[in-house]
Amino acid sequence: MKRILLDCGTRDATASLGLLSLRVMTGLMLLIGHGIPKIQNFDAILKKGFYQPNFFPLSMLPAQVNLGLITGAEVVASSLIILGLLTRPAAFVVGFAMTVAAFGAMHSVPWFPSGSPGKEFPILYLIPAIAIILAGAGSYSLDAVLHKDGKRRRW
Repeated sequence: MKRILLDCGTRDATASLGLLSLRVMTGLMLLIGHGIPKIQNFDAILKKGFYQPNFFPLSMLPAQVNLGLITGAEVVASSLIILGLLTRPAAFVVGFAMTVAAFGAMHSVPWFPSGSPGKEFPILYLIPAIAIILAGAGSYSLDAVLHKDGKRRRW
């Protein structure tokens, strides 16, 4: 279980530096641009009407809980991605949230509408999440500090 949750992936210095920059920049953009504003405007977002997914189990939850879950994904999971702690599970949470946003909440919105955000923005967060899930956090992460198993085998 520890290997699945804390395996940092590659330990190559150049690849790890690229993963560090991807993690930090994507995580900060998600945290500062979406997570913190959702915390600050939680009640206003609920009054405006928050998207209720129509698939089990999220359809059974009240809007407050669903907004809390997406806020947690954008704040807690993005913070874990920035730190490189439990990076792959945190990237999965962000990826799931962005998939629900793109194909659930924005299902009728075009990919590239003129003048307003479309599916492009959640997909632009989904792509780095997939890359981080596949590649891991790299050697410049807390996962690498906690899971020291030497060099990863080459495939």
